[in-house]
Parts: sequence; structure tokens; C-alpha cells
Amino acid sequence: MLSKDIGIDLGTANVLIHVKGRGVVLDEPSVVTLESDTKRILAVGEQARRMVGRTPGNITTIRPLRDGVIADFAITETMLKYFIDRVGGRSWYAKPRILICAPTNITSVEQKAIREAAERSGAKDVYMEEEPKAAAIGAGMDIYQPSGNMVVDIGGGTTDVAVLSMGDVVTASSIKVAGDKFDEAILKYIKQKYKLLIGERTAEDIKVSIGTVRTGMQKEIDIRGRDMVSGLPQTLTVTADEAREALWDPVSMIVAAAKSVLERTPPELSADIIDRGVVLTGGGAMLNGLDELLSEELHVPVWVAEDPMHCVVKGTGIMLDHLDKVSKKKF
Repeated sequence: MLSKDIGIDLGTANVLIHVKGRGVVLDEPSVVTLESDTKRILAVGEQARRMVGRTPGNITTIRPLRDGVIADFAITETMLKYFIDRVGGRSWYAKPRILICAPTNITSVEQKAIREAAERSGAKDVYMEEEPKAAAIGAGMDIYQPSGNMVVDIGGGTTDVAVLSMGDVVTASSIKVAGDKFDEAILKYIKQKYKLLIGERTAEDIKVSIGTVRTGMQKEIDIRGRDMVSGLPQTLTVTADEAREALWDPVSMIVAAAKSVLERTPPELSADIIDRGVVLTGGGAMLNGLDELLSEELHVPVWVAEDPMHCVVKGTGIMLDHLDKVSKKKF
């Protein structure tokens, strides 16, 4: 076969691409920088991310995906084309078959937008699959047996919680609370408590460096921002306990979503989950102490997948071997 098979984790924060036979070949931020007037693309991916909050007025940095769905169709299409070309997915003689993952509860309109963006970026055929399903497979779970498997996939824009059995989703919930909301919560907390304005990248640095849901973690970070009173630059130290306080609301919403899925799960599958535990995937899974908090609240074992950031894209890679089982229609 001349055409390539490509698996794409089209995330709010990052785009990851798996090419059949080559493995994961791309992991780049979902960011595009362009000139405001001419709409000319200046940078895509990591190069564009470095410009966030640092561009003059005539240059705009856009994240074309918000809350797990396409917010700007044209920019998403351009970004996808750029990434597919970079991994050598398109050629003059063959178009790739693309398997793309999406949150469980997206509307048919949102799904159509993702499908069209993939088609217009050069795909021959577009297949779609639910993110938690791909995440569970990528985490090494055998979801094709008649037993319950539960996955909590915390991405950039959405958290997908699902119980899977016999290769399909039994109960699921998708909420628009994930890594981005963690950043927003930290940004808001610093603004309210210290009257200090910080950027998205600084908020993310706080989350990654000292973000936790545990008390008593002895870590701190120095941050810089603009004082809202004097208007001048200011440096202050933020502690892990302050980060925990800032993150508590969005984390509580993820815990509530996981509880609601478990409450709707058939008893036999619930019993399996007590034995097998819950697997955490996605970048948010690395938040310090989140696995312990979920275990306490759900009364089941919870463990973080190995390489949680790549679980979905690894899952698409495994699914590329069985594309005949994946639907081209709405899931």
C-alpha cells in the first residue's frame, strides 16, 4: 500500500501524530502565530508557543482548539496540513488514511468540523474514535474482554471519564475542565490574592513545578508579573500550598465527574473496577497527589499510566492495525 496510516491525537494543548511503522513522530503544542492583517502564518507548534504573550500588536498567537473542539476551523486545517506535511504524511501519489480522536460527548456538528479539517488537510479516509478508548488501549488495558475497565483522561481542554467493556464505552462523561482550567484557576488566584497579573505560561509553570492536591508539600517557585496597583514589574514567591488552594475547585469537578460515572456503572463492572483499579492518562494525570485523592474519594485503586501524555496517540497507533473495526461514521 502506497498511502500511509496516521493516528492523530488532536488535543487542545498538543497535537501528537503516530505514523504506522514509525511510531510517535510528532508532539507539538496546538498553537499558531499569524499576522493580524494579512492572516499570514508565521509559526506553528513549539516555535509559536514560545511567542505566547510576547508578540507586538500586529501579530496574534492563536490556539485553534478550545475545550477539546475546533474554535477556528481555518487555522486548525492549516495547522493539521503543516504537521502532516512535516511527518511526510502526504505525497503527490498517495493520501494518508487518518484515525483521529475526539472527546466522548462532542456534538455531530463538532465532529463534522474535525472530520472536514482532516479531509481538507489531505486525508483519503478519516476514521474517528473516542479519546478514552484510545487512552485505555495506549495505557495497556485489555478493553476487549467482558470485564470493566475505567479510565480518566485529563487533557488540556477536556477530562474524559469512561468505563469500557468488550471494546466499547459502557458509561462515560466528558467535562470541559482540564489542564487549561488548572492554569486559569492559578492565574485568577494570583490576581485576587496578590493583585499581580501573570501570563498563561507563568501559570503553567506554577502548575508543572509545584501543582499539587496534597497538603504540606514543601516546594515554592519565584514568579514575575505586573503589579495591578503600581503597574510595575514585581517578583513574588508562590508555595505549593497556595497552588493546591488555587487548583482545588477544578480538581473537585474532575472527582465529581469520576464519581458520577461510577454511580451509573452496572454492578458487575463496578466489581471488576475494584479489582483492576482506575487508570489516569493525559497531562493532568501528572498533577501531584491526584491519584491518591481519587483513590480516597472513589474507594478503588487508582494508578497513573506509564507515559500518560502519550497514551491516546499510542492507542491510535495500536488501532491503526485494526482500522476495519473503527467507524468512519459518528460514534
